[in-house]
Amino acid sequence: MISRRGLLRTGAAVGTGLLLPDVLRQQAHADTYLLLPPPPPGQRFVNLLPLPQRVDATLVGQLHVQMEELQQWLGLTSPSGNKLMTTVWGYGLRGQKASYPGPTLEAFKNVPLVVEWRNTLPRPLLPFPRAHLLPVDTSIHLARPGFGVPTVTHLHGGHTEPESDGLPEAWFTQRYLERGPDWSKPLYRYDNTQEAGTLWYHDHTLGITRLNVYAGLAGFYLLRDENEQWLKPLNVLPGGPYEIVLAIQDRMFTDQGQLFYPATPPPDTTAPFPSVLPEFFGDFILVNGMAWPRLEVEPRQYRLRMLNGSDSRFYRLFFNQDMRGRVFQVGTELGLLNHPVPLDEPFVLAPGERRDLVIDFKGLEGARLTLHNDAPVPFPAGDPLAPEDPTRDIMRFDVSLPLRGHSWPSSEVRKALPGGIPGTLRPKHGPLQPLTATRERKVLLFEGTDSFGRIKPLLGGQVQPQRLETFLWDEPITENPVLGAVEVWEIYNVTADAHPIHLHMVHFQVLGRAPLTVAEGAVTPKEHFDPHTGESEGTGGILDLTQVSVGGVQPPPPDEQGWKDTVQAFPGEVTRIVARFDRPGRYAWHCHILSHEDHEMMRPYQVVG
Repeated sequence: MISRRGLLRTGAAVGTGLLLPDVLRQQAHADTYLLLPPPPPGQRFVNLLPLPQRVDATLVGQLHVQMEELQQWLGLTSPSGNKLMTTVWGYGLRGQKASYPGPTLEAFKNVPLVVEWRNTLPRPLLPFPRAHLLPVDTSIHLARPGFGVPTVTHLHGGHTEPESDGLPEAWFTQRYLERGPDWSKPLYRYDNTQEAGTLWYHDHTLGITRLNVYAGLAGFYLLRDENEQWLKPLNVLPGGPYEIVLAIQDRMFTDQGQLFYPATPPPDTTAPFPSVLPEFFGDFILVNGMAWPRLEVEPRQYRLRMLNGSDSRFYRLFFNQDMRGRVFQVGTELGLLNHPVPLDEPFVLAPGERRDLVIDFKGLEGARLTLHNDAPVPFPAGDPLAPEDPTRDIMRFDVSLPLRGHSWPSSEVRKALPGGIPGTLRPKHGPLQPLTATRERKVLLFEGTDSFGRIKPLLGGQVQPQRLETFLWDEPITENPVLGAVEVWEIYNVTADAHPIHLHMVHFQVLGRAPLTVAEGAVTPKEHFDPHTGESEGTGGILDLTQVSVGGVQPPPPDEQGWKDTVQAFPGEVTRIVARFDRPGRYAWHCHILSHEDHEMMRPYQVVG
């Protein structure tokens, strides 16, 4: 068996003076780059947090958003103190400068929005994958145009028709010169038939999602509704300049300030160069595209819409001083909770997950509050972060601005928690109601190997009553809910890691988690073959359900008791979610560790009706 620790070290090499291959342009010669070392603690929190442009999409009804290559300052400096510009990819409105992250699009419930996501990246006539900014592993399943760079944008959390979902094989190159098999139209329609929530848009191209997102193709999409409008004048939900989006991502850079994505084949494998990795962990933390920024705030409440946009890194977040009674979660990814939930302990944010928080800085004038992280890599049982690890620092909040206007004291929020305003966050919607399921479905999270000996995480389904087995992306669909059905999905995780599982189109409720015991011999290998060529695709597995035992279900914590689209499925557990499948067509479900998703931990599902 390949050493997982050895594999992970190939994806997380950091330090000063480390020589690494030049993979930035796919060149196979002996050029080398030095990695840029992270700045020492005293040189972090120097630059202000950038705030993406806000676009009120309700004023226009249709947007043309372009994907472009640009030079942007991410807060990097050379050892001599010179600014280092970085080549990134970003989104921008037609006729305006693109940025990383892209502009924050603001839409309203039941007000449709049409978007053309235009691929205007450079090098349209350069052969793929040479046209890409980063190293592309062509040994895995991926979009394969002849020229240019394929892209497709997915609205993560959107209750969207399949033609506008941004499916992995709906990709297209510059000027639509080449298109994937699922491409159907250039104009995506978002009818926004869902509650207010913290959505985000990002690239979703088959096999290179991790690279396109790493290059910068991501942004926020905030959906509003009448319930949120009712709460804002009461200052229950801060708005305007007091509502801040925070996209947290980790990166690595060359000593010239360029993005570096390691692609050295894992040891003890026959994988080609460049190679996909089991996970990626960078040594720089960026928030909204700025390394270790600071935000100047007033002594009042702020609403923070927080996103983990990283490839593989989970974050376990906490402040450097006691903030009990000051940090509340008011919403999950796709809606507000019934009541504010105090977050008096560190909280975990998985890749793809969002949290909607209200933080009260009242009475903290002059304070400098550092947001820290101590999540092990990989999560939850991987290597703990060393005390000097720079990824322990995220950003800083400086309570340095004078108070303007009214700030609702958090003590009043606490007193109102049993009911009433502002404790009740859903005065227009009413309390969240549980869904009543019409069937239960079992699915599998598994860790296999590919034909080169690399770790290959896979998903599985149930085609026989007493077993779960792994399947590849191109194999027949095994999850096919009937239109309008409410299903419980039981997610069996027999891997060593936690996986953030995302279902396209639906919003779901977390029912709970149960301990899973797997007897010796319950898992047997399953050989996989390319359904088109018959070539070996490595080894997955079959789980004999007669040789497992599932314990009692523990309900989700209060901060998970809202509408979600991404759930943390922990190792050795069965995670239970329930969703209504109310749009017909083909969608996807996958792990949102992007390195896993790109290496086959993704499956289509079909709503039949």
